[in-house]
Amino acid sequence: MTAAPTSATPSPKRRWPRLLAITLLTLSLGGCVACKVFHSGPYRAPELLPEAKLLDMHVHTAGIGAGDSGCFISKQMESSWKLGIYLQSFGTSREELQAKGDAHVVQLISRQLAESKHVGQAILLAMDGVVDANGELDKSRTEIYVPNEFIAKETAKTTNLLFGASINPLRKDALAQLDWAKANGARLVKWIPSIMQFDPADKRLTPFYRKLVELKLPLLTHAGQERSFTHARDELCDPQRLHLPLKLGVTMIVAHIASTGANAGQRDTDRLAPMMATYTNLFSEISSLTQVNKLGYLREALTRPEWQGRLLFGSDFPLINTALCSPYCYPLQLTGEQCRRISAIENPWDRDVELKQALGVPKEVFARSRQLFP
Repeated sequence: MTAAPTSATPSPKRRWPRLLAITLLTLSLGGCVACKVFHSGPYRAPELLPEAKLLDMHVHTAGIGAGDSGCFISKQMESSWKLGIYLQSFGTSREELQAKGDAHVVQLISRQLAESKHVGQAILLAMDGVVDANGELDKSRTEIYVPNEFIAKETAKTTNLLFGASINPLRKDALAQLDWAKANGARLVKWIPSIMQFDPADKRLTPFYRKLVELKLPLLTHAGQERSFTHARDELCDPQRLHLPLKLGVTMIVAHIASTGANAGQRDTDRLAPMMATYTNLFSEISSLTQVNKLGYLREALTRPEWQGRLLFGSDFPLINTALCSPYCYPLQLTGEQCRRISAIENPWDRDVELKQALGVPKEVFARSRQLFP
């Protein structure tokens, strides 16, 4: 007697890869359909770039103290997983810096910038640290220190990098350092109050602000949340703490439209925006706004009326050279072909510019950095 045939039912172990493949295919097709249905295009109609090469007013370097640079990083930062990724985004490593010195990073930046077809110059930023009760640098509480002398010396060797100073206003010689920075070609002063641990609203800083006005040095200040360091007092980067320098006439540039932070139950971006109508000496900039952790902020910068006529172009290099910035984060604004073309651009500045251009950053924003820093 012949046995009846049995159905070949796959075992659960053999079935799950097929189900996973079907699920992924369904999600992929669904995503493609959703992108087609909900595709809204760029935040603004893209415009041609300025004829002259752009000035990037927000570029960082790195240093570990190699080659007598005077730079240093804290032990906590040195052991952080962020350091290796950060150095890799410059195209170097700790071992290479130990062999060639910290000036090698500046050389790499200058070389990559020289290869850009869109960006011709950049302001390279120093980074001051925390100051103790005697007005001296407190290394025990400072995570990253990049001295003005190092940046001034290395940028002077190039034609495409400009000196951006950094001075903690609580230093006992802060006013003398401002004079020195100006005499050595500084184009601006950069702060991160939450990292340098001072309050911009402190009235003791009034002489510092008056000296900035006298020297015609703009102040680039971080506002909003700060997560590039291991510790930050974000309340010190509340935009509402900037009224004192603004009332004294300091030309103020608030980085990143104060994105991602909040104070007093209100987003820092919303705390900054109304101030634009009060102070004609107040500007902001668009560096870092294409990062995956800041989705939506570039749309606000380009469409909210408060920012019109007040935005500058900056990149926040080297972060534009990391996975944080990708055209594939914008499937509703860019086509697949645009994403492929932009992501294939090798030069980080050209990739950044063309992504921002495709999303609708207007010509006048790209040009304003050069106008403010001729």
